[in-house]
Amino acid sequence: MVSICNIKSTMRLILILNFCLILPGCNKIEQGEVMNKSAKEILGNPNYPAISYGGYRERTRDIEPTKDQIKEDILILHAAGFRVIRTYDVHLSLAKNTLEVIRELKLLDKNFEMYVMLGAWITAANPNTDNVIHNIEDEEFNSFEVFEAIRLTNLYPDIVKIIAVGNEAMVHWASGYFVTPDIILNWVNYLQNLKKKNKLPKDTWITSSDNFAAWGGGDDVYHTEDLINLINAVDYISMHTYSFHDTHYNPSFWNHSNEALTEIAKAEELMLKSKEYSKSQFLSVRKFLDSIGVNKQVHIGETGWASIDNSFYGPEGTRAADEYKQYLYFNHMNDLCEELQISCFYFSAFDEPWKDFANISGSENHFGLFTEEGKAKYLMWDSVDAELFNGLQRGNGKITKTYEGDKELLIKDIKNP
Repeated sequence: MVSICNIKSTMRLILILNFCLILPGCNKIEQGEVMNKSAKEILGNPNYPAISYGGYRERTRDIEPTKDQIKEDILILHAAGFRVIRTYDVHLSLAKNTLEVIRELKLLDKNFEMYVMLGAWITAANPNTDNVIHNIEDEEFNSFEVFEAIRLTNLYPDIVKIIAVGNEAMVHWASGYFVTPDIILNWVNYLQNLKKKNKLPKDTWITSSDNFAAWGGGDDVYHTEDLINLINAVDYISMHTYSFHDTHYNPSFWNHSNEALTEIAKAEELMLKSKEYSKSQFLSVRKFLDSIGVNKQVHIGETGWASIDNSFYGPEGTRAADEYKQYLYFNHMNDLCEELQISCFYFSAFDEPWKDFANISGSENHFGLFTEEGKAKYLMWDSVDAELFNGLQRGNGKITKTYEGDKELLIKDIKNP
């Protein structure tokens, strides 16, 4: 969670300005005929792979990527086959500038497609302090986020197809800022009412993106009337599943069936178990929905696997983190999505060194398919070989492979439990 104290002084003015920009058609740009699919057409469609995007390249989010840098990223992701990206908040410039870049690319090529799941960050009162109040929201901050999401959705209706109210905003382990479901529900209802009044595109889908447990797939403590009302209010469920993280707290998960297996075979066995673990969390949410009589789509809003760690998931921990396991997990999750006929917003596009700025080798910095320098990790090597990234670059270099393309070196870095 980033500090919000520096933006509060300007929020009231910006909120007022946002209201004059909230209606569909305000500042509308004539675009001619461009590609324009609805969320209903995109979600669950294997032709529209999705990924989480944060373009931050430095060890602080105070240094935001430029529009030229964002354009580099969007072209790389498009070349890799992704057609939907997810953002997380709108109080910084990344989301707005990303939408501007996509609009410019669409104007240059009417067949260019890249859609956006736009995030509005939601937080409790007094976040990340000893006085956090979970059943009261930070109304000023949250209002800014939601109203800016509305403005951007109406400004870019051909691009923004989903609004996510909150990111892991209800799960209790987000102890610094989580809110009770009624707070998310109020904002979801607000957005749904705007759709009814033609003040937001009717085909925009509204959801909240949260851990599987917060959607009823875990402890009974989450099974509240407010959660049930929220489930009924959203257009679909966006759930997170992270076997990478969870298995740190379940050491027996990493037991092998046969210690005589090669390191590659052990990794393959473990990653198949990881796929089944994530599938079980998905099905637990589906089971809860069935128990309350709700027939609504469930998609994976986040899942991923880190390639490096020097702590819980590294050599002295579960040894989960390496590029080969990341490659296996990515492919397994693609298979799972095909099996379940769902979408998965894979986390994430690029490594982001700001996430654990004090520890450059921390796992949070290394979930990307590409490094911050633009090197393609093992799961993208085939795309490099297919010359999909020819002519593209991130920063000063073209897209090349990690390990200089030497698979033997990569395999040596597999460290199974």
